[in-house]
Amino acid sequence: MNPRIVAVTGAFGVLGEVVATAAAAQGARLALIDFNTVPPDSLVEACGVDALVLTGVDLADPEQAGAAFEAVGARFGRLDALLNIAGGFRWQTLEDGAPAVWDMLFAMNVKTAANASRAALPWLRRSAAGRIVNVGAAGAVKAASGMGAYAAAKAGVHRLTESLAEELKAEGITVNAVLPSIIDTPANRADMPDADPANWVAPADLAEAMLFLASDKARAITGALLPVTGRV
Repeated sequence: MNPRIVAVTGAFGVLGEVVATAAAAQGARLALIDFNTVPPDSLVEACGVDALVLTGVDLADPEQAGAAFEAVGARFGRLDALLNIAGGFRWQTLEDGAPAVWDMLFAMNVKTAANASRAALPWLRRSAAGRIVNVGAAGAVKAASGMGAYAAAKAGVHRLTESLAEELKAEGITVNAVLPSIIDTPANRADMPDADPANWVAPADLAEAMLFLASDKARAITGALLPVTGRV
């Protein structure tokens, strides 16, 4: 059986590294795409010398997204799954926050997912089981104070997921999203030192959910917004 070809955006971040490492452990061949220019050594080691590592890619720019996925197609000849993890977060109230943050979060979350998905489509169509899995947010279902800009951006990811699922369902390409609550990352632990991270979502658990949706076993699921919320 040919190994699955999986592209991970935001691959150098905490969640991206865990997801890519888990995919590699399942036998996938990886395309690792990130805006940052230096990948973690542990990620490169886990994914092997065959992994395609694309650094300094601004997926909010459609031309850069197109070039990245042309490189993926040139290396592997097809793409079986796109895992859109690239994104960003800011907490700010509307009154005291910077208006530019709204544009920034839209670009980091919605435009990156849309541009990557568009650029990946020609290669996903070469797969017998094409999959797109986005990362939304449980906090975009009902937004808390200070979450307006972030929740609005992630709500855009939710609507993109639903719309693209409808566009592609006749072709057998599924599009789904996971909706995590607080992910257990070093940054979140530093920002919330009094919270109990045992109640949060472990990156490995979120990776399992994403890789299931990216698998052939999830062929009957499309347009789903799957809550992955731990005990929050």
